[in-house]
Amino acid sequence: MYARLAENRVAEALSDTPVVLVAGPRRAGKTTLVRQLGEAGRTYVTLDDQTALDAARSDPTGFVRGLDRVTIDEIQRAPDLLLAIKKAVDEDRRPGRFLLTGSANVLTLPRVADSLAGRVETIPMLPLCRAEIAAAPPTFLERLFAGTLRGDAQAPVGDDLVQLVLPGGFPEALARDTERRRQDWARAYLASVLSRDVRDIAQVENLAELPKFVRLLAAHSGQLANHSQLGSGINVTYKTAQRYVGLLEQLFLVTTVQPWFSNTLKRLVRTPKVHFLDSGLLATALGLTLARLRENRTLFGPLLESFAVSEVLKLMTASDQHLTPYHFRDQQMHEVDLVLERDDGMIAGVEIKASATVRSGDFAGLRSLAEACGPRFAQGVVLYDGTGLVPFGDRLAAAPLSALWC
Repeated sequence: MYARLAENRVAEALSDTPVVLVAGPRRAGKTTLVRQLGEAGRTYVTLDDQTALDAARSDPTGFVRGLDRVTIDEIQRAPDLLLAIKKAVDEDRRPGRFLLTGSANVLTLPRVADSLAGRVETIPMLPLCRAEIAAAPPTFLERLFAGTLRGDAQAPVGDDLVQLVLPGGFPEALARDTERRRQDWARAYLASVLSRDVRDIAQVENLAELPKFVRLLAAHSGQLANHSQLGSGINVTYKTAQRYVGLLEQLFLVTTVQPWFSNTLKRLVRTPKVHFLDSGLLATALGLTLARLRENRTLFGPLLESFAVSEVLKLMTASDQHLTPYHFRDQQMHEVDLVLERDDGMIAGVEIKASATVRSGDFAGLRSLAEACGPRFAQGVVLYDGTGLVPFGDRLAAAPLSALWC
């Protein structure tokens, strides 16, 4: 059993907010978490149960009327319940009345987007991060902005790093003993989500297109989103490809990272990037194995980048700092994989490199970002396949990938 970073945030929210929604992909551990928090007197209902689902869909108001201090699992299966919950909390705003989980971002659905404004706190919960797996306190974000990152003599490198990235963070995948069994789980997971969960949030005329689209998108993970190119790969329009990416975002399979820009630098690329949120699912969609990566190490770079971006996003959900993620690329093709902007305006940059060697040229994007930010630039780091902390100038350093979790 893993201690989850989101647990304290959920408990705090229940103490002062009428509705708390734990949102994240299926099988990430949401149900385990909310059941652990289910103190005496809290009813548990799952909408994966067909009887409960039929009752919730046929009479949402009546279903909610009979419930108080309740946990409702998989709320996206009956989104009209949110309208009934709104009415219930408007009549009685006691904190902690409704603890919900959702395997799709239901608050982006048009018919419920505004129903719980000001009444709900949404807490993201992605698959396990390495800090949770290692039972280590998450300090990366604080150290990054403070400029106090450090080396790690025990950092996994080479094949050890590859084997750490390949399984991803889903607890059930990690519990399997072999690479083949973990990838069998990932294939079954993707098939289930794409055939079942999509129907809960959208009408898709040709569901058979989605698995092929996911594989195509996997080949572009970490790249600028080119919806025309993605659409042409499965013979659909730009708008359909854009819609499919949006659906996969709602299901927490991918995330879109928006570009950072500044008025001091007019000529910046303003196209978002798309990343898979779990490196295990991405590796499976790409057919990557340890043996294949040993044969062609260049394939590891995009996988490692999406892994590291996802790790940072997971750490952000538990951080006391309010951070917004971006990416950066200028017209000279200087880029930074992840730009983190704190609510006080301070900026930190993270570049990911799947190599044991770091050179001055690897900091070109971070230097360009630092120039654009001026005194707002806190720190820039290249995370690499090594063990030492290596300074590369003012507020610039190379640090091991393991800085993300130790």
